[in-house]
Amino acid sequence: MILIGENIHIISTSVKEAYLNKNEKFFKNLISLQDNMEYVDLNVGPAKGDFSGILPWLTNLVQKYSPQKGISFDTTNFEEMVNGFETFKNSSNTFINSTSSDEEKFEKLSNLALKKNCNIIALTLSKETGIPKTSDGRLELAFSMYERFLEKGVDTNKIFFDPLILPICADQSQASEALNTIKMIKESFDPPVKTVIGLSNVSNGCPSNLRGLINRVFAVLAYGAGLDCAIVDAKDLELVRIIKMLEEKLPQSETDNLYMKLAQMIENFENPEDIEYNKDSKEEMNIMKTVSILLDNEVYSNCFTQT
Repeated sequence: MILIGENIHIISTSVKEAYLNKNEKFFKNLISLQDNMEYVDLNVGPAKGDFSGILPWLTNLVQKYSPQKGISFDTTNFEEMVNGFETFKNSSNTFINSTSSDEEKFEKLSNLALKKNCNIIALTLSKETGIPKTSDGRLELAFSMYERFLEKGVDTNKIFFDPLILPICADQSQASEALNTIKMIKESFDPPVKTVIGLSNVSNGCPSNLRGLINRVFAVLAYGAGLDCAIVDAKDLELVRIIKMLEEKLPQSETDNLYMKLAQMIENFENPEDIEYNKDSKEEMNIMKTVSILLDNEVYSNCFTQT
């Protein structure tokens, strides 16, 4: 699975201040923190006013301190994104993050992806539909964009559809819909495409002590659904370890065996009731409670691990 680090985000007050002060050491540390990632996401928002030029500046720092790492250009400012590309030496080792189905945005960004021969993340939403509530609705938008990508000649191997995870504390039914969308996308296109998620979205708004657990369990289920790529918190070393363990099929503990069973459960359309696990283990019990919530079989609460 391709991992993209999410740790440079303009919404962070410290990131904003570091950029305005041109604090190169701060960003060197953030880039080094993500050495366990293949790509770093440079989320700079609209990049206007005092923040105009932030993307080329950060791009140069990534090339300086981690020259082998790819970049995910994440901005709503098209000109800023173009300037970022002009700064980066290997444009094919990048992601455009991201386009929607909306005509103007799609045209600009798909043309740029074609020109730069880079990966492009396509969100399953539009101004007309918003984020469809069902996996069928999201798949319909993906089909529409897929046909337009093909007409332009975009390499399908570089198309990454994002089913758009919503926080489970806001609408927990959408976690299972996102999993279904991943599986449907992986099965529906010929030539095939890839899938990507912003993993931390699933736990956004949940108590901090639960976020790691929720993110890791959802990552395992998404892996079983066929997920190709995830934008993740590079500081969550356990998450990175679990994903690597699943890829290598080398469990190191009984809990790892449970994670493998859960990934296989999703892959084979099985049910959590059929999973054997250690009910005397608090850790495994919490994992299975999280599974039930993510699959919308139990109601989420902020204290679900305490019941």
